[in-house]
Amino acid sequence: MIIKGGVVYDPANGIYGEEMDLCLEGGRIVEETGEKDVIDARGLMVMPGGVDAHSHIAGPKINSGRIMRPDDSRMGVEPRTGVCRPCTGYTVPNCYAIGYRYARMGYTTAFEAATPIIESRHTHEELEEIPILDKGALTLFGSNWTVMECVKENDLAKLAAYVAWGLKSSRGYGVKIVNPGGGEAWGFGANVKGLHDPVPNFDVTPAEIIKGLARANEMLRLPHSIHLHFNNLGKPGNYTTALETLDLLKDIKASRMRQVVHIAHMQFSAYGGTGWRDFDSKAPEIADYMNKNNHATMDLGQILFGSATTMTADAPLEYANARLLHQKWSNCDIELEESSGVVPIFYARMMPVNAIQWAIGLELALLTKDPWKVLLTTDNPNGSPFVNYPEVIALLMSQAKRAEEISRVHELVTKRTALPSIEREMDWSEIAIMTRSASARILGLEDKGHLGPGADADVAVYDIRPDEVDPSVDHALVKKAFTTARYTIKGGVLVARDGQIVAAPQGRTYWVDAEVPQADTERMMADLKDKFEKYYSVRLGNYMVQDEYLSRPQVVRAGTRARVEVAQ
Repeated sequence: MIIKGGVVYDPANGIYGEEMDLCLEGGRIVEETGEKDVIDARGLMVMPGGVDAHSHIAGPKINSGRIMRPDDSRMGVEPRTGVCRPCTGYTVPNCYAIGYRYARMGYTTAFEAATPIIESRHTHEELEEIPILDKGALTLFGSNWTVMECVKENDLAKLAAYVAWGLKSSRGYGVKIVNPGGGEAWGFGANVKGLHDPVPNFDVTPAEIIKGLARANEMLRLPHSIHLHFNNLGKPGNYTTALETLDLLKDIKASRMRQVVHIAHMQFSAYGGTGWRDFDSKAPEIADYMNKNNHATMDLGQILFGSATTMTADAPLEYANARLLHQKWSNCDIELEESSGVVPIFYARMMPVNAIQWAIGLELALLTKDPWKVLLTTDNPNGSPFVNYPEVIALLMSQAKRAEEISRVHELVTKRTALPSIEREMDWSEIAIMTRSASARILGLEDKGHLGPGADADVAVYDIRPDEVDPSVDHALVKKAFTTARYTIKGGVLVARDGQIVAAPQGRTYWVDAEVPQADTERMMADLKDKFEKYYSVRLGNYMVQDEYLSRPQVVRAGTRARVEVAQ
């Protein structure tokens, strides 16, 4: 296939709006190919396929949301076609809708943000049902009994062995930490209130858990840094916890030129005030820190007005949300590993707290100078469903659109946030970085997020002429273009044209295989077998995810980051 004459934005290779042809062959970008199939993209904007580094798209929590929200299942209904299976749902759509809707927007890769090891079979069963996309899942370690015991014993080698085993058992891609220690405390009806609050019965603190896992992550040379959901998330005044945690990690040396920590949905951790009555934005303080330091990256967790479904391994947070909002609530305590909760929510324009939250996410993006440090996400479906990313793009590119929206939200946005005074408007290249290039770089996906020779042939062509359109003025055109790609090519196959899915190939699932000394593994496994006999409800032999759960697994060898495709 040749994509002819597109205006290409490929920031990872220093291409910022150059008219050029792209050649695709064998699922890769190549320098030359025969002209079997030609796509005429003359004057249209061309970018790498979108990469979503943080989204909740698979696993038991998604099913809990579907069960809790029959009202949601009646939204977004699409009948079966010759190519597509039936679709339902808006904030918690079925698996098929997830793949088709991402593809229509020009996205080709999405990562599930949190899965306990013991529930990973379910997670992979759902990932396998999501068509088109390449996928991966981040494995939860922040309230795991074995992790906390290793941290207490200061046994880094044993901890690294357990993380390597946990990633292989879950077929996971990276280390996810949610409210470290809080999930275990929740088993006793409590929570950890700060970095140095001991976890009940384990005599370790969140600070020690975070640093221990960060060091183990670097020892294993994993492709992605630790992926961290702060303590005290969602609470007024929590920005101090965020800044203290970021400082905690400044002395850890990255195993390669990349971040030491990626912060999930920073919007929910940039809150000021002593309570909801004096709640205000501390996004300028967070952005200032990010501008002065290079060891951390973040994604936005932007909220948008309307219906959402919150779901997280931070169970005490969800209990508080349910009581605060008088909403129904699902809770789960997951053996020796984690806890979780699900709560439906509706963000209202004239609700002061929601309006300020909306502004905070935009402030974080616009005040952080380097777009390579910040990813565009909504923490789908916590802040809003991923189908609303084009709305966020339009807001970031147009001060006029932001002003229009500010005039329609609660007046406290003008008093308690800096958003009305921010003049910055992002350009096409910055959007390409935040939705593609930086996401791939932060995850450590070397074949994604760019259009250089050897890259995956994942390409999005948008029905907009960047040389003729001013995003500041024509923000409606920008939103429309990013909502429906003219063409989406996945692995060299045309999968979407003008919003219609024309092919639905099976994507790959990425997971990491990290090696540790055999003696450390044997020492760790001796303790682990004892735990399974005493505490777990399943046998160790029935615990791990086998490769037959993955139709096209893609192994990432930790350390070298060389990819080895496993035969089907």
